[in-house]
Amino acid sequence: MKRAIYNAKVYVDRGVFAEAVLVEDGLIRKVGTSEEILALVADGDERMDCGGRTVIPGLNDSHMHLLQFGETLYQVNIDGVTSIDDMIERCQRFLKEHPERCVNGIHAIGWNQDRFTNGDPRLPDRHDLDKISTEIPIVLERVCGHIVSSNTKAIEVLGIDGSSPQYPDGEFRIGEDGYPNGIFTGNACNFVKSTIPDFSMEERKEILQAAMNYAVEHGMTSMQSNDVGTTIMDIPGAFALFHELYDEGLAKLRYRHQVCFNDMNDFKYYLTEGEYVNGKYPEDSWLTLGPLKLFKDGSLGARTAFMRKPYPGTTDNYGLEWIKQDEMMEYCKLAAKYNMQVVTHCIGDAAVEKTMDCYEQAFVDGKNKLRHALVHCQITDEGLIQRIVDQDILVMAQPIFLGYDMKIVDQVCGEELASTSYAFGTLIRRGAHLSYGTDCPVEDCNPFWNIYQAVTRKDMDGKPEGGFRPAECVDVETAIDAYTVESAYAEFMEDKKGRIKEGMYADLVVLDKDIFTCDPMEIRDILPTMTMVGGKIVYQR
Repeated sequence: MKRAIYNAKVYVDRGVFAEAVLVEDGLIRKVGTSEEILALVADGDERMDCGGRTVIPGLNDSHMHLLQFGETLYQVNIDGVTSIDDMIERCQRFLKEHPERCVNGIHAIGWNQDRFTNGDPRLPDRHDLDKISTEIPIVLERVCGHIVSSNTKAIEVLGIDGSSPQYPDGEFRIGEDGYPNGIFTGNACNFVKSTIPDFSMEERKEILQAAMNYAVEHGMTSMQSNDVGTTIMDIPGAFALFHELYDEGLAKLRYRHQVCFNDMNDFKYYLTEGEYVNGKYPEDSWLTLGPLKLFKDGSLGARTAFMRKPYPGTTDNYGLEWIKQDEMMEYCKLAAKYNMQVVTHCIGDAAVEKTMDCYEQAFVDGKNKLRHALVHCQITDEGLIQRIVDQDILVMAQPIFLGYDMKIVDQVCGEELASTSYAFGTLIRRGAHLSYGTDCPVEDCNPFWNIYQAVTRKDMDGKPEGGFRPAECVDVETAIDAYTVESAYAEFMEDKKGRIKEGMYADLVVLDKDIFTCDPMEIRDILPTMTMVGGKIVYQR
């Protein structure tokens, strides 16, 4: 059956719009005028009158954590808490209202001490979380995921005290009483999170579907997501879960794995004997296998981003270098041997620099043919910006981070370095491949909030007037292209998706407002009226 989508404003390319699209067998067969497209359908075919609405390609988040986001839908909501007491109260209420979900403990993500407007803006510690419960572990992650606060029970379950050895690539902090104070950073976060049993695979199957429902309701048709080796440490079980979800036809959008491995031996195994040689990913599958994901540093808000100079007020705090250079180089060279892309979380300027050092040494024929990418790439100077462009290194950026980071970057980095950071507009204008993502659940995966901040450089309250360093603003076409064709490029799929053109996947979104002509402040309120993936309507209102 053919489907004619007509009487629309169809975004084809910069400055190019059409009126209608013909869809058949999951592909875009023709783009043209309403008259042309309607002439190609017969009785029994479907005609969809868009009433003049705007149609754009399906949006593709180039880096997020879908499963972790889904888990937040089943956990206490601590996003946006205004104080430690507010967080304690929410958790106490959740424990009372949902005791069945708290039998083994409470785990949630979302607090941010820099947004505490009431009380002391400090990191919560075990004494605070003991007010929620001393009977079950309480593990509450900072919004970035790189600092975790726990109660005393969680520390007891771990079996550590003030004299215990520190975990590799992370730490548990010691209080004035000589006992762990409940604050964990870096890789140590994974250990304290392990005190609360994971969701079962059946529960995760439901969780993934709930997260996908939210995503398609907000216009997403593809995502590149890091869940295997992070949210799920059981790597074989994680791959099996996703295969089951897609094999049963329960998934609503396209998903590309970004995979972390426990160690080098695991990575070698999966390249030679595991999923990367034996996994079944047929052509045009909605489920695909993607790059190696590494972590070079932490986050700016947690002061664990890896910096060239110490953080203000300190003499020796350069942040956290999560994976050391020798080990990272080994990963990159092995990936190159097997023609595998690498994407690396790097926020601080030292992390960006050292990540590029590794990439360049592992280039194929001296070029970035494997499309290695910098995930986040926030703190940069002029030299790093030009090096990214010259070496054709991809950037997977999150403009939505600006809503918070614009309030701290000058203080944390100094005004001079901050003035060349979050330079996403500059990178695009100089020719870098730059895609958009949200790092959800660090931020909401609503792509229109992300586009709004890229276009206006304002927070969700419309501040500051004129935008934060407005020279880095981009126009709407650039923002949409970053979310579509550039995200497709990041996964070697630019010949199949990211544009509404003949032969491309029929992944598209009908909007309730014209994103190209509305007041930029209204972009944050846009929602789809219909989302289509592979010619299948997965959401409609």
